Amino acid sequence: MKAEDVLRDVVDAMVLLVEAAGAVIIVIGAVLAFGLFLLVAVRRGSIEDFVKVRFVLGRFLVLGLEFQLAADILRTAVAPSFDELGKLAATAAIRTALNFFLAREIAEDRTKVVER
Repeated sequence: MKAEDVLRDVVDAMVLLVEAAGAVIIVIGAVLAFGLFLLVAVRRGSIEDFVKVRFVLGRFLVLGLEFQLAADILRTAVAPSFDELGKLAATAAIRTALNFFLAREIAEDRTKVVER
């Protein structure tokens, strides 16, 4: 077995771990946010309470997406082809845009809550 094959196997295992971490983070955030949503809904909370639920979910989504992007970068770390680089560029652009807009929305909502 060549050194490149061993390296590729190690990187593939790391990719799975990082992808799994990202997925777990997103699931934990979704479950936590849903639980908070139920509490706020039952208590007939204010709009600010619902915005706080969105903060919680948004933070977990941003972190989970960062892990997913890291996995994509790792995937192309070992002798990438032009096809893999193109897929990485497209995926990175989409995930980076999602992160940017999520972070901006969280910041805007946080500002609104502080102003109230």
